[in-house]
Amino acid sequence: MCGTIHYINPKIVVGSVCSWDGRILLCRRAIEPRRGFWTIPAGYLEEHEAPTDGAMREAREEACADIKIDALLAVYSVLRISQVQLIYRATLAAPDFSPGVESLETKLVAWDEIPWDDLAFPSVHWALNHHRSVEGKTQFVPFANP
Repeated sequence: MCGTIHYINPKIVVGSVCSWDGRILLCRRAIEPRRGFWTIPAGYLEEHEAPTDGAMREAREEACADIKIDALLAVYSVLRISQVQLIYRATLAAPDFSPGVESLETKLVAWDEIPWDDLAFPSVHWALNHHRSVEGKTQFVPFANP
């Protein structure tokens, strides 16, 4: 025994449902897992990074987009993969975006244009539906685990 304590902790994912003029920003993944499927800009929080800064960084990396975070939208505990996901509600600072290195394609979609069968992860479904349920509200209680 070496006397060292080794902790195995969950991964923290940060991301955002970004909107512009009533439409939602989606990114088609260029990386595994789920390459070719659609997602919101999201990824792992870096060490020494604030969650909101991480969500803004992910939007820049995946969609070359600058965003303004409005509020915490949801906290999801995904136990089977040991993740805690912090998803924010955000708006694009301007309608300027393009695929980053982790995205094949980016686009703004209206609610009825969301490719529901081609979304990458269950949490993307959860976040989009929750965003829709609180749309237009200035204050709301963040939703945890559907």
